[in-house]
Amino acid sequence: MRFPMKTSPRSLTLAALALAVVAGSLAVAPLRADEKAAKERALPELKIDRAATKRDGAAPRSYAPIVKKAAPSVVYVFSTKTVKHPPMQMPFFNDPMFRRFFGDQLPEQDDDNNGGSARRYGQRRQPEMKQQGLGSGVVVSADGYILTNNHVVDGADEVKVTLDAGKREFVAEIVGRDPKTDLAVLKIDAKDLTPVNIADSDALEVGDTVLAIGNPFGIGQTVTSGIVSATGRGGLGIEEYEDFIQTDAAINPGNSGGALVDCEGRLVGINTAIYSRTGGFMGLGFAIPSNLARSVMEQLITKGKIERGFIGVNIQDVSPELKKEFGVEEGVIVTGVSPDSAGEKAGLKSGDVIVKLDGQPIVDGRRLRLAVGRHAPGTEVKLDVIRDGKEKTFTLKLGEQPTDGKKLGKDDSTDRSNSDEDTLNGVGVADLTAQYREQFDLPRDLKGVLIVDVDPDSAAAKAGVRAGDVILEINKQPVETAKQAVELTTKPKSKRTLLLLWRENVRRYVMVDETKTEKK
Repeated sequence: MRFPMKTSPRSLTLAALALAVVAGSLAVAPLRADEKAAKERALPELKIDRAATKRDGAAPRSYAPIVKKAAPSVVYVFSTKTVKHPPMQMPFFNDPMFRRFFGDQLPEQDDDNNGGSARRYGQRRQPEMKQQGLGSGVVVSADGYILTNNHVVDGADEVKVTLDAGKREFVAEIVGRDPKTDLAVLKIDAKDLTPVNIADSDALEVGDTVLAIGNPFGIGQTVTSGIVSATGRGGLGIEEYEDFIQTDAAINPGNSGGALVDCEGRLVGINTAIYSRTGGFMGLGFAIPSNLARSVMEQLITKGKIERGFIGVNIQDVSPELKKEFGVEEGVIVTGVSPDSAGEKAGLKSGDVIVKLDGQPIVDGRRLRLAVGRHAPGTEVKLDVIRDGKEKTFTLKLGEQPTDGKKLGKDDSTDRSNSDEDTLNGVGVADLTAQYREQFDLPRDLKGVLIVDVDPDSAAAKAGVRAGDVILEINKQPVETAKQAVELTTKPKSKRTLLLLWRENVRRYVMVDETKTEKK
């Protein structure tokens, strides 16, 4: 489970810590369902209940009936990976998301005269060993489909699920993962399970009673109560698609992937993150709404992947200063339209203000992105637009969202036995498509590969490399495709990589030295 922060995750310091992981994210290749088999899967029978929550104002004297209804659907999820030269640390500090913020200065347990209870800082390297992470999951079908967080199972060598307080254990198959929403679907070979009732999360209101059910700290199933503190929370810097339910029901490490249920015992969210300055719960928990989770889950089961719609426009929110200029109170301003995109074909122009999609108000760019992303490519949608003070309606067929490119160095798609020999670990690149040139205002004659992602803990990030930069050369070798970049960073002669970068019309050399991150 992760913790959002107000500052950028790439600039967060220990003093400003505001994010802590609640379940183990692992860093090796995950178990995956065969792609062909995934495409042939039929959607399982789900229990969906769209009835409105009862709001009679009377608080229940006991939550026991609710718990008895929902608790059998919540399971424990254990993941295992192999790590080389792991540091000796407190169990929960093995989570890579903790390391993301503390770096190498992690609290460590050492033996002393008090039975090993003293802590010190620093790390000692140990032989290769198995490392475990834990979390929770929610059974959504009687035949074994389970919904959980992506970061609970990401990179696991093996995933196991236990039911009935550990009395039954199953090896789980990872049907599919969606890092952009932090969701994953597992499948176990079991029958006659108790699936959860799935509620309409859009019907939630601030003040509604909710219960969080999961396996915090691995101590066993635990239930906490609270209310819905807010809906539609975003801008937290946790995931690309954020539309969180905020709750004050206590959520702690191990609750990741567990259930947030309403007073009818129906699933309204998947517990995912907390806001914390200490690593413990501070009254700010976040859950992925059940409607979003169900949409992602259904695609992962039936298609084996997520397909998101795409308009192809650059946008900015309507600020208070721009309201009068554009004659609107809220909406999203189009600042550019990509060639051959759905937006261009429909007739959208710079200066248009998108105010509705299929009749639903669009208050900011995040809402537009969520609304469009929930539709599959090829879906026809209607946009209400204000142009020159007049309202217009455009009908367009959504395109397909571009992929995020290829990962250099260590990545789930590479051979793990060789990945330690690669360079530029944690850097994602993509070809310079027309869409990217438009989005980043890049010259048409510029040749290179675009950096679309940089791991904040990587040597590249420490050298100043950032998303949006264009790599022109790697070790003085020109690159024009993502494939070339991968080839030039696979088993190089040195772990020191000289890059020629293009950034904001300026070319400069950067040395990425990964010898400092190998062994300490």
